[in-house]
Parts: sequence; C-alpha cells; structure tokens
Amino acid sequence: MSRSAAAEESLYRRIVWRLCPLLFVAYLIACVDRTNIGFAKLQMQSELGMTDTIYGFGAGIFFIGYFLFELPSNLLLQRYGARKWIARIMASWGVISMLMCMAHTPTTFYVLRFLLGVAEAGLVPGVIFYLTGWFPRTRRSRLIAVFYSASAFAGMLGGPLSGYLMDRLNGSSGFGGWQWMFVLEGIPSVLIAVVVFFFLDDSPQTVNWLDAREKALVLSRLDPDSPESDVTTVGGTLRSGRMWWLTFIYFTQASGYVGMTMWLPSIIHSSGVKTITETGLLSAIPYLCAIVTMYLVSRSADRRAEYRWHVIVPQVAAAIALLIGSFHADNTVVALACLSVAIAGVISSTPPFWALPSEFLRGTGAAAGIAVVSATGNLGGFVSPFLIGSVRDLTGSMASALWVVAGLLVAGAVGVALLPKELRRAPGAARMDGATEPNYP
Repeated sequence: MSRSAAAEESLYRRIVWRLCPLLFVAYLIACVDRTNIGFAKLQMQSELGMTDTIYGFGAGIFFIGYFLFELPSNLLLQRYGARKWIARIMASWGVISMLMCMAHTPTTFYVLRFLLGVAEAGLVPGVIFYLTGWFPRTRRSRLIAVFYSASAFAGMLGGPLSGYLMDRLNGSSGFGGWQWMFVLEGIPSVLIAVVVFFFLDDSPQTVNWLDAREKALVLSRLDPDSPESDVTTVGGTLRSGRMWWLTFIYFTQASGYVGMTMWLPSIIHSSGVKTITETGLLSAIPYLCAIVTMYLVSRSADRRAEYRWHVIVPQVAAAIALLIGSFHADNTVVALACLSVAIAGVISSTPPFWALPSEFLRGTGAAAGIAVVSATGNLGGFVSPFLIGSVRDLTGSMASALWVVAGLLVAGAVGVALLPKELRRAPGAARMDGATEPNYP
C-alpha cells in the first residue's frame, strides 16, 4: 500500500470511530425498545386477555405509523441536519416507549404502538442517507452492516435483559414486570438523544476535527453523478420503476425479519422452555450468529464490489431454515438452530441491499428514495406479525405462517435476480487513486 493510500485508510478509520459508535448505540437502544414487545407479550397477553391476532396487529401497526411519516422525516433530516433530527427521534421515541406501560386495552395498545412508529420514522433511512455524505459506495456496505448489527446486538442483549426485568420486577409496587420493562428500557433513548444533539456532526464541511485537505479528500471520494444517476428529485423518485422494485425486495426482508423477531420469544417458549428468563437467554443465540454472519457477508460484498448474490444467498438460506424449523417446533435445539440460520440470513442480506439504491439516486432523490424504500418496504413489518398471529389463531400451529414468510423471502431473492442490468453489476468501485476497493485490516 502506498503512503497516500495508507493515509487515506487512516483518515477513514478516524471518521468511522468518530461517527459510527454513537449511531450504533442509538440504533441498539431503538431496537431494544422496538422489539421488547415480543417479551412483554409473554405476560401482558394473559393479563389483558389479548388473542394472538390482537397482539400481531398491535405489534405490526407500528409500521403503519413508520410508513406514513418516513418520507417527510427523511426530508426534514436533510433540511435540519442529522444532529438535530436524530436527537428528536430518539427523545420522542424514548418517551412513547415508556408510555407503553399504560397499554391496558387493545385500543391503547394499538395507539401507542402506532405513535411509536411515528416517532421512530426516519432513523434508519436517515442514517443511511447521512452516511452517503461521508463515505463512497464501496465503503458503505460494511459500515451499514456495523450499524445494522446493532439490531442483532439488541436482540442478544435485550432478550436476557427483558426476561430478567420481567421476572425480577413482576408485581413490584403493584406493576407488572412488562410495565417495568417498558419504563426502564425507554429511559436510555432519552439520554442518548442529548448525547446525539451535542456530539454528532452533520457533514464533513462543518466539522473542526478535519483539516481543509482532509475535507477535500473525503468530498472527492463521494460517489459522482453518472449517466445512470437520473433520479435526483422527489417526483423522479416516485416515478422510478427501479425504486419500486427495490421496495418490493425490502418488503420481503422486513416481513422475514420483523415476523421472526416479534414472535421469536413465543416460538422458543412454546418449544418447551419453562421460564421467561431462560427464554431471554436462549433468544440471544440467533442474534449472536447474525452478528458474525452479517460482518462476513458485508465484508465479502465490499471486497468483491458485488451485492446481488450477497442478498440472494442469505435470503434463500433463511427461507430453507424456516421450512425445516416449521417441522420441529417442539424441539428446542432444532428450532433454535433453524431460527439462528433464518435470522442471520435475513439480517445479513440487508446491508448489501442498501448499496443498490445509490446506484441511481442522488441528492433529494436519494433522501426521498431511501425513505420510500424503507417506509413502504417496512409495511412487511405490519403484514408479517399480523399474518403470523392470524394464522396461528386459525390453525393452532405456527408452521403454515412460517411457510408464508419463507415464500416471501424466496420471492425477494428472485426479485434481486431480476433487477435491471445497471443494478445487477457491481456498482462503480473505481477510486481516484486507482484502487478498486478499500483495504481493510
């Protein structure tokens, strides 16, 4: 490696360590607050007399609020800057998460879950758009993987924590364990909002920890416009068939991921596990597998500058694992192994996927397009939990619902294979210094 290339790697490493830990912690906390409903169900369902259909609808209605406010939220982030807007997201998110302790009826449950989706709207696409202002495409997949791995860490840490709080505090001061869990796990989101407001930098141009030469280098490495970058406005984004095709693919990923995470504690518990604490500990295993797999898949995608097969293979593997697991739901070891492969596959397919929209979206079009793909695709997060709950109520079995989720994952993999030619090839990986990919330690 030449001296200039080594200096560039050192510069980017410094930027990563400055930005990514804070974004990682913010998303980790958000994911704990988003998915702890899966553990709350183990107590609140019987206390409130909820059916699986009611729970599935309430768990999924989060994504309706998310869908409706994702695009305006991302446009407002572009207008006001990541520092202010992400801090706003985290503060409102934390407050509403704590208010979930007041969900005593199906109606209040639905309203609070909907408002939680409204509050969180914009965080994920906002961060992805924010990273496009700092890193070129050939560096982003692994960084997005680091960011997305927070969801896996949240499952690995949040599961045991939620199980412990619910068992330990159940009945304390007249409150249920699930109520204490919502309150205590919502507080960190408000605290991290303060940290984000004071320490997150909006763009390379505004920071004081890069000199003029370093700022110029970072800006010169950003993805240039190309003949394919024809979508630069909100209207152009909404008229783009390619963007809606990507939305369908992301819909299948969201269906698989949210469906499994919202029902994971119930699946493990019904396989023969006795206590909520033990369920929480076992639920960490699939997410630990996902952390390792996501890093390896994303590293491979960036090194090869190839993203299509790095989406297809993990999604197909997840579908196969779900099909096998559906026949062994009463065997804790087999069910847990299949869930580990399935969750690792779905989570690992997401960072390479997000390398695809920036192939033809720029500027306001990128902010709008990433938001539309994320928001509309995340409607799968509403469909999947509700579908699983409804099918389980109708059939008394989880198997049929898992078959539908597996089918959606396969359909998404086929959708990637059918992407237009300009999106199937490796996105332009050439750099100005002649290298074709970043050098990773």
